[in-house]
This record gives sequence, structure tokens and C-alpha cells, in this order.
Amino acid sequence: MSEVDLAGLENNVKEHQDTKIPTAMQEINLALKECGVGWFHVRLLSTSFVGLIAGVLVTNTTPFILPVAECDLNMNLLQKGLLNATPYIGMTLVSIVAGFLTDTFGRKMFLVSGFGGLFLFTVIAGSSQSYEVLIISKFFEGILFAISFSAALSITSEFCYKEIRDRMLLLRSSFMAVAQILIAAMSWGILTQDWELSLFNGFIDLHVWNFYIYIMSFWSLISFILYIALPESPRYYVAQRKFDEARKILIKMYTMNTGKPVETFKYANLWKNKVNGVIKEEPEKKTESRLKHQLVAGLHNVKPMFRRPLVFYLFIISAMNFLSMALYNVIRLWFPQLSSIVEHYSSIDSNQDLCTMLDTYTNDLKLRNTNVTTLDVCIPTRSGNETYMNSIILGFVCIIPFAVSGILVNKVGKRNLYVAAAAICVGVTLGIRWANSKVAVVALFSVDAAISQTMVGLYQAFTMELFPTTTRTLAISVIMTSGRIGTLAGNVAFPILLDMGCVVPFYTLTAVMICVTFMAVFLPNS
Repeated sequence: MSEVDLAGLENNVKEHQDTKIPTAMQEINLALKECGVGWFHVRLLSTSFVGLIAGVLVTNTTPFILPVAECDLNMNLLQKGLLNATPYIGMTLVSIVAGFLTDTFGRKMFLVSGFGGLFLFTVIAGSSQSYEVLIISKFFEGILFAISFSAALSITSEFCYKEIRDRMLLLRSSFMAVAQILIAAMSWGILTQDWELSLFNGFIDLHVWNFYIYIMSFWSLISFILYIALPESPRYYVAQRKFDEARKILIKMYTMNTGKPVETFKYANLWKNKVNGVIKEEPEKKTESRLKHQLVAGLHNVKPMFRRPLVFYLFIISAMNFLSMALYNVIRLWFPQLSSIVEHYSSIDSNQDLCTMLDTYTNDLKLRNTNVTTLDVCIPTRSGNETYMNSIILGFVCIIPFAVSGILVNKVGKRNLYVAAAAICVGVTLGIRWANSKVAVVALFSVDAAISQTMVGLYQAFTMELFPTTTRTLAISVIMTSGRIGTLAGNVAFPILLDMGCVVPFYTLTAVMICVTFMAVFLPNS
């Protein structure tokens, strides 16, 4: 074939590509780009911020109430660990199924029902008069958080066009550290009070931690109201072939963001032919056969994930996430309790190291539980101002990785950065055992939490890069589930190990991070 013929063929192919009709998803991306960024996205991110705080409170309120409620609920160390871990049991049970149902029935349904149910069970938790009622409430809070979390993440990304989506999700991720700071500040303002209220002749006794949970429940109530006012994802409507509903939402976004009339919107009449033609004329049997075909195709697309090399990457990242999340959430969730112990026992003898103080506390707790008489009065090891200040400091330190990892990751590579972060965690976790001052305890816990949070972000980046689009969501769900199981195991094991002696849990966590460092070497650098 001559060069002229080849050139003509290339031109024909190019003309065919240029005239190719865009898909509905490509069209919606163009329409979202035409809508721009404005007040609608401010409203979207504000709603997401409030919802994220409500979600973080599911796990973060428990560590703050453990010291002040230990006598009211008669909790030992193991019961405290179970209370910390219970929300993760609920999350683990429903997270994968919730993701599938959200894609099938829409995001808004699960956001509204998730945050509405979360408010209800938070109020029940605030009314708790026994440990059993509180732990059951926390279990259902975990379930409802998992339902709303996947939907909130999806709806935030699906109102953004491709070029700004990553930045919006990164901004949303930074809300986590801000939420931790805000929650610590609110906890400081409420839990240091001496509020008590007895109702119905002592049938219900409300203590300060009950009021604390009541006040924190308003975040989920506000989220419930805000998500009712937010429209459904237009991408979901397009996926369900409900083009008329999607177009109305795009028009609303355009007018809110630009302040211009509908007539100036280039895509005001988008998909009108599809609404009048394809949707109304398509028989129900074709819909059923299409759904069956999509299910078979989806199962076929998942097969590569269970073949080499993807199955190896899935196994090793899941194992690393199991171990690293166990460390991260033990450090994060037990910090307020341990800080309260340090604050209390360092006032008795400031020359003690952390393990000496923890061993003294566990011995006192054993004596209290074994030598109880009717004359004994339980005095809780309540958190003072220092504990809340330390939690705020930890939150501020955890913001740093969002900036540092973004600068270093392209220069040194994700694997090298992950190995370095894991190695730092080994040294810091080992150093906690010998911390002999309040400053050292806060510094080491903060660095450990911040570096662990960086590792969480890196494993997510590994997953996005290593797994193709057809298996990426399932891979993320599997890896997140392994991390939540690790959190559950870590929070149950920590008090048991602490009861054996302070050095046991910290040496165990150090060994865990040595394993993570070793496994990270087998990951590809890019």
C-alpha cells in the first residue's frame, strides 16, 4: 500500500473518531464543566464537611468518654477496648454490600436514611444507663456510618467534572484532620463540666458524658437535613437512564454557580430526544436482560483481580492495611485515655516513664474490681485540660502529611516513601515505651498517628494505580474491610496485652510495623 493510501486511511480514521457521538457520561462531564465551580460546590463541600464530622464522631466520641464514664458504666480495660472496636464491627459487616446497594438504588436514599438513623442511635447512646445499651447503639452507629460514608464519597465526586475531581476529593480528605481538632475542642468545652440530672425519681441519671453525646448528635441531625436539601447525583440518574431528572439538576447547578439565566446554558436541552425515545419505548424485558448481562459482565471483569499479579498485590496490600490500621487506630483511639492516665499519675511522681504509670493504673483497676465493698466509691480518672490540648495538638500534626506526602511522593516514589514511613513508625512506636515526660508522650503519639495516616493515603494511591477500573472499587472495598478488621482486632487485643504488662502491647505494635516495612519492599515503585 502506497504512502498516499496510508495517509488517506489515517485521515478517514481520524475523521471517524472526530465525528464519533459522545456517550452520555462524556456529555455529562462536558455539562458539569460548563456549570463551572461556584456556590453549588460550596454548598456541596459544606454538607460533606458536616457529614464527615458526624461520621468521625461515631468512633471519636468513645475515646473521650472512656475516662469520665468508667465508673458510671463500671468498665474494665477489655470492655473499653470492645466499646472502641464495636463501630468497626458494624462497618465491616455492611461496607461491601452498602457500596453495591448505593450504586443500585442511588446515593441520596442512603445518605438521608444513614444520617437520620445515625441521629436516632446517637440519641439512644446518649440516654444509656448501662454498658450494654451503649455498646449496642455504637454497633448500629457503625452500620449507619458505613451506609452513609460510601454514598457521601460518591456524591461529592460525581458533582465534579474530571479536571477538578481529584482536588475536591483531596480537600474533602483534609476535613478529617480538621474534624479531629474540632471534636477535641468541643469535648474539652463539655466534658470538663459537672452536669448531672436525675429524671423519674432516679430511673434515668444523666451525667456529663450523656449530655456530651446528646450535643454531638446534632451533627448527624444537621447532616440529615442538609442531604435532604441536596439533589441526587446526576451521574447516577444518567446511569439509570433518567435523563430528564439529570438535566434538571445540571440546570440548577448552572444557574446557582454562574448566576445566569437558563437560556444561556449550552446544555439546557441535553438528552431530550433520549428521554422521549429510548426510555419510553424500551420494554421491561430488555431491561431485565440488560441487568443480567451487566451482572455477568461484572463477574467476568472481576476475574483478573484473582490472577497474578493482581491477586498478589491484593493480598499484600490487604495484609499491610490490616496491620497498619491496627496500629493507627490503637494510637488514635486510645490516646485520650492514656493521656488522662499520664496526666493523673505524673502529678503523683513526675519521674515515672509511661509504662510505669500504665502498670500502676492497671494494678489500681484490678484492685478496684476485686476488692469492691459497699463503702467503696469509684473515682474516675477524668481527663484534665492537658488531655484535650494534647488531642488538639495531635489533630494539627496529622494535617502535615497531606502537604509533605504530596511534595515527596513524585520525587522518591510511593514504595520508597511507604517503606520510610513504616520504618519511622517502628522507631517511634518503640520509643513510646520509654517516654518519661508529658511532652515526649504527646510528641511520639502525634508523630506515630501522623505517619500512620500518611501510610493510609499511600495504600489508597497504590490501589488506584495497580488495579484497573473494572476491579478498582471492589479492590478498595476488600482492602478497607481488611483495615477495619485490623482496627477491631487491635482495639480488642490492646487492653488484653496491656493487662499483661505495658511493654507487651508496645513491643507487639513495633513487631507489627517491622512486618509492614518488610512487606512494603515487595510492592512496585510505580
